Amino acid sequence: MKDLWLLKHDASVAAGALPESVREAAGMQSWRAMEGPLTYIYAPTDSAFPNNAMPGTSWHRLQCLQMLDGASAGLVAPYHYVVETDVLAEHENDLNAWYTQEHLPGLASVTGTARAARYLDPAGFPRYYACYDLASLETLGSPAWLAVRGTAWSARVRPAFRNTRRTLFRRG
Repeated sequence: MKDLWLLKHDASVAAGALPESVREAAGMQSWRAMEGPLTYIYAPTDSAFPNNAMPGTSWHRLQCLQMLDGASAGLVAPYHYVVETDVLAEHENDLNAWYTQEHLPGLASVTGTARAARYLDPAGFPRYYACYDLASLETLGSPAWLAVRGTAWSARVRPAFRNTRRTLFRRG
């Protein structure tokens, strides 16, 4: 499991401020939202680059909580689906158990999922990130994906989510 740096930025600013050749040399991955101007740039924490790059930007250090190879590990994954959320304090243990024991392993097992991971931004808002690298857009609406999302435990945990945002990205 690897911690990451994350930069959330307007796509037009991020693309112009950090050339693709620089991102690749630093081991960064860039993802552009399929709707809207948002770009997420991830960098390995062993890279000093984010600390010194792009003055005026705010990099978040994400602690890796769980990372799983998906049923389609090894396939090219041009899509990146991110669910960001906070949770009511009294439901935090249940949320973490649900993700660890049921939800992340279940979604990782769906054909089309190359990788599933969870991160914590201890100082950020929102605090929790679930990230899924997908080989196909059809994965999100597949019967297997929807079955994992439709469990009794899922129905119990979701009402405690706060500040939730779901974003589908494409490599960019």
